[in-house]
Amino acid sequence: MRVRRLRGMAAVVAAVAVTALAAACGGDGGSSGGDAAKTEVRLGFFPNITHSTALVGVKKGLFAKALGSNVTLKTATFNAGPAATEAIFSDAVDATYIGPNPAINAWSKSKGQAIKIVAGSASGGVYLVVKPTINDVAGLKGKKIATPQLGNTQDVALRYWLQEKGLKTDTKGGGDVSIVPQENSQTLQTFATGDIDGAWVPEPFASRLVLESKGKILVNESDLWPDKKFVITHLIVRQQFLKEHPDLVKKLIEGHVESTAYINSDPAGAKEAINAELQDLTGKPLKPEVLDSAFKNITFTNDPIASSLVTSADHAQKVGLLDPVDLNGIYDLKILNEVLAAKGQQAVNDK
Repeated sequence: MRVRRLRGMAAVVAAVAVTALAAACGGDGGSSGGDAAKTEVRLGFFPNITHSTALVGVKKGLFAKALGSNVTLKTATFNAGPAATEAIFSDAVDATYIGPNPAINAWSKSKGQAIKIVAGSASGGVYLVVKPTINDVAGLKGKKIATPQLGNTQDVALRYWLQEKGLKTDTKGGGDVSIVPQENSQTLQTFATGDIDGAWVPEPFASRLVLESKGKILVNESDLWPDKKFVITHLIVRQQFLKEHPDLVKKLIEGHVESTAYINSDPAGAKEAINAELQDLTGKPLKPEVLDSAFKNITFTNDPIASSLVTSADHAQKVGLLDPVDLNGIYDLKILNEVLAAKGQQAVNDK
């Protein structure tokens, strides 16, 4: 099935970014190309607390250790999922941490040929934060609400929630509520200056809006899901990379599982590593109170919570951002379950 082409200028910006990223990643040198002696793995992720598995795995050297001394880990960061999937399509990265809706879009757009979801990563940690004067959904009418990017996971979640509440939106910022896709760092500024009235964003941006700009939480997205569980981040790989280098995918997943275990066994150490990596990536660490607030709102798990992916696809279809799509085959959890079994941990499933 085809994804509706609704990204507009965001797609142009993403394409330019991907071109630059491909050059930065070494282009031909990073391509798998069937080379059994591949010595480079290119991993994408976001500088978000919801991507802590990646942040910790990189900073603590867990991925590098798992891959071995003869393999170089190269990383690239993205603001939102659509840009990350464009990097997958252009062979600029081999794997990336990403949200559910961009993964669904990548599967649909490529007719099931581009990616596989190989592990879960995180659940929760997403909020609708608004100005203190807004007390309910009715107060959103006529207001401007930001999301990270048109068609990304939070963008779909906001549009579907508003639709369920009887409020109309469109992809050009019109309707009862004007949705304004913009980078999360920009949202911090526009919320503080009053140019937007709220934002549906992941951590740590939600906590920053509350603690730094006196925002108010109107919706905790976890409250909208069964058992308060939904996938916010999982790990996807290019199918060609998986086919040609299953050994490297296994090593990458071993590093992923080690990172998840570290986060859950040593939260204090994990937060220290997360903040150090964020400082390296953005030039500025999070304030301790922001980090504490954001970290406690997320569950880190190897389980991809597959049932929520199906629901996310349904939501995207209902808001007009996705054509009907068959998700059968989008998961390949065989390697993950092999790694978990070797550690005496329970298997996860794709249902």
